[in-house]
Amino acid sequence: MAKKAATFVDDGQVVNLGIGIPTLVANHLGDKEVMLHSENGLLGMGPFPFEGEEDPQVINAGKQTVTVVAGGSTFDSAQSFAMIRGGHVDVAMLGAMEVAANGDLANWQVPGEKVTGMGGAMDLVSGARKVICLMTHTDKSGGKKLVHRCTLPITGLACVDLVITELGVFAVDRDSRGQEGFRVVEIAAGHSLAEVQAKTGAPLASLPLALA
Repeated sequence: MAKKAATFVDDGQVVNLGIGIPTLVANHLGDKEVMLHSENGLLGMGPFPFEGEEDPQVINAGKQTVTVVAGGSTFDSAQSFAMIRGGHVDVAMLGAMEVAANGDLANWQVPGEKVTGMGGAMDLVSGARKVICLMTHTDKSGGKKLVHRCTLPITGLACVDLVITELGVFAVDRDSRGQEGFRVVEIAAGHSLAEVQAKTGAPLASLPLALA
């Protein structure tokens, strides 16, 4: 999923990577000239350090040690969120518990678990120019996570543009007639459209445009 997500990043973009699977995207960008942003106060985040080369003072939003590329900078949280709220982040990649067919996102409350808060997700999904969710297609019980409408507390309304799961890539379509839904961009190798539809809680529009 992280490798696939990296293909949707363009040179010159500022990209925020959320905790979990999105942090792995940094290791798949290759030679792309991208500035990775971490909301705890880092612009120019590099891949994870090799064992023995960690600096405990250089961490991402998930408190994992990271590296800083040439030209990177650090700053306080107030400046970091001013960048986010000011529309200076091109792409936000984050995890999700549910994504609705209209692009609503629920990603901060895990059912049955005590949570301390939603972090910076609400700011990111409202301030970033493009929002990409990386997540498993179903939950641990097989419950559907791409749904018609979210049942969990909402993080952001109509904010998701693209969803990447282990089963494929799905765009959130919103047309001028008010229609909404998931459009299949790719189906992962070894899986069928029928299988993916059976594990999705909303209709999938059109046929795949390509195979992974």
